Amino acid sequence: MRRRGEKNEDKEEMRRVGERRKSGRERAEGAQASVYANNTVSVLERQVIDFLGYQWAPILTNFLHIIVVILGLFGTIQFRPRYVTGYAAWLVVWMTWNVFIICFYLEVGDLSRDSDLVLTFNLSMHRSWWMENGPGCRVTPITPPPSWAPEDHRYISISGCLMDFQFIEVAHSSLQILLALMGFIYACYVVKLISEEEDSFDFIGGFDSYGYQGPQKTSHLQLQPMYMSK
Repeated sequence: MRRRGEKNEDKEEMRRVGERRKSGRERAEGAQASVYANNTVSVLERQVIDFLGYQWAPILTNFLHIIVVILGLFGTIQFRPRYVTGYAAWLVVWMTWNVFIICFYLEVGDLSRDSDLVLTFNLSMHRSWWMENGPGCRVTPITPPPSWAPEDHRYISISGCLMDFQFIEVAHSSLQILLALMGFIYACYVVKLISEEEDSFDFIGGFDSYGYQGPQKTSHLQLQPMYMSK
């Protein structure tokens, strides 16, 4: 009886621990879902801006990021730690890419934001959409265009911008790094909670498999043949 009482107390303690872990996991998943939503909204806004500016390299990278965010959300909902781990690994790549974008627009080292090869794959002479559409910018066409200007491009003068386009791009990339850092922290936390829950489940299963077994009742009744006299 004493061993059975100890077993019940252990099971009750494991149940309380499991409930606390479940509550913590639900809070972590809610926070992670909020990070996923913020990531998706911000990258969709950036994708639209890059499409308008014909920035092909960022367009492809943003598309990959959207796919990985969806997979990470699926992994969080379905308790698939491999998906969440892959999402966390991609966030490291995503932060590295945004650091490169910041360095590109600030022309760190030998980088030049006037290069057509880096962001547009040398397919166009377009620049950031914010160059012409930034806050307060006034675009004035110049006619006639200079002789070196391509025929399918217009030659313009931009003035009055409250903020230069490169600083707007840097602000966008900085926001992406901040969101990615938050997503990475929460992803690691979710993976830790899922792993702990799986370990707890295995422990309880093993406890039930090798736990105390009560005495089994056996029947000692034996059937004896009966003879009836005529």
